[in-house]
Amino acid sequence: PMTGLSQNWQDNTIAPVANPIFFESPQIQSEVRPIFAYHTLDKDLLGVQASVQLYAVQLRYAINDRLAFIATKDGYIVSQNPLIDDGFADVAAGLKYLLYKNVETQTLLSAGATYALPVGSTQALQGRCDGEFNVFASGGIEFIRNWHYVTVSGFRLPSDSQQGNQIWYWSNHIDWQIGGSNLYVFTEDNWYHYMSGANALPLPVGGMDLFNLGATGIGGANTVTGAWGVKYKPAPNMELGVAYELPYTSRKDV
Repeated sequence: PMTGLSQNWQDNTIAPVANPIFFESPQIQSEVRPIFAYHTLDKDLLGVQASVQLYAVQLRYAINDRLAFIATKDGYIVSQNPLIDDGFADVAAGLKYLLYKNVETQTLLSAGATYALPVGSTQALQGRCDGEFNVFASGGIEFIRNWHYVTVSGFRLPSDSQQGNQIWYWSNHIDWQIGGSNLYVFTEDNWYHYMSGANALPLPVGGMDLFNLGATGIGGANTVTGAWGVKYKPAPNMELGVAYELPYTSRKDV
């Protein structure tokens, strides 16, 4: 028996929010996940306040109880930034496989890979790098009753390393299902390590999630962000959530 743990934890988990393109849950499930992201860009970067919005939908399909098809990046970008125009995002898809599942300890471990097709709008700083591979491993556990931890780490590897930065990321999520109810509060942190510089953008500014800017002079640089939010599950197969993310390091990037 799972003493102190929820019998149906896997039905009660929630998906991470920040770093949405690359923070992949270990769950194997079918879902449609609409995403709206509002980016406020650092005024020091351009000398003016600017913002970028993303409207997107992620798709996942459980082929069986261990293998899922995942489409993690698409959508349309709307920009008030003079360096970025409106346009379509690249399209990324791949597979995720459940490596380990332990019902007694409520533990999951998965691994997978996606490939981003460079089909986005170049004026929106997409369609670069001749495509990009993403390989990752993801795990989750209910460590105390109604408390869940999810983590993922992976590597973004552009096909053309001169047009895109190689990035190692690590994201973590902790949530509390308040009193076993349908309401959750959560916190997340995301670490981005730029393993290489490139020569596509002559500025030392990284893109982190939606973008891969191919910036020069950022090899070895690190950026850490944190997010805080709430989610509500009006039904077992539906969740609504919002989070606010901010940089924890002096380095902010995009």
